[in-house]
Amino acid sequence: MDDTYKTISGISESVFTEKRSKFIAIAIPVRSVAEIKNLLEQYQKKYYDARHVCYAYMLGPERKDFRANDNGEPSGTAGKPILGQINSHELTDVLVIVVRYFGGIKLGTSGLIVAYRTAASQALAEATVIEKTVDDEVTVAFEYPFMNDVMRIVKEESPEIMEQSYDMDCIMTLRIRKSQMPRLRSRLEKVETLRFPEDTSV
Repeated sequence: MDDTYKTISGISESVFTEKRSKFIAIAIPVRSVAEIKNLLEQYQKKYYDARHVCYAYMLGPERKDFRANDNGEPSGTAGKPILGQINSHELTDVLVIVVRYFGGIKLGTSGLIVAYRTAASQALAEATVIEKTVDDEVTVAFEYPFMNDVMRIVKEESPEIMEQSYDMDCIMTLRIRKSQMPRLRSRLEKVETLRFPEDTSV
């Protein structure tokens, strides 16, 4: 099971110049569309005097949530080549913005594609790529006398304890790599009185 994905650890920038047009590329790690919208507003204000502020993003471990925007450039000449570089680096949870200051000389369709692709590629090349795991969470409830049994499994399987409370029942939320969750659940199921409160299938 593929439960890892690649993203970048921080913001990186690069500048590319072609026929006096200046392309400023910024690669930013992101987690949501709302965060992306906020960042785009910030950069559009920062570069208010630029001719174009184009971008593309990819979200999610499965890389299914994406968008490319040409921001006034001819269709397919800016956002699409930027997105292509995100894909070629096999990255996700990434926003790449490319700001263009027009230099007075038209680049033509093919020239624009190359320029935006090069600018995005350079910004991503400057970034530190990291690998993250796709994690799952499970909540378990059990009676207090069986705490030692549960904690022994937790110690051996090494999930992260996200939440825990001790009242009439002990309740614990655990997070672990997706590929390791079936084994963890299988072992927990053997503990007396233990149940999974979030499971609705009976």
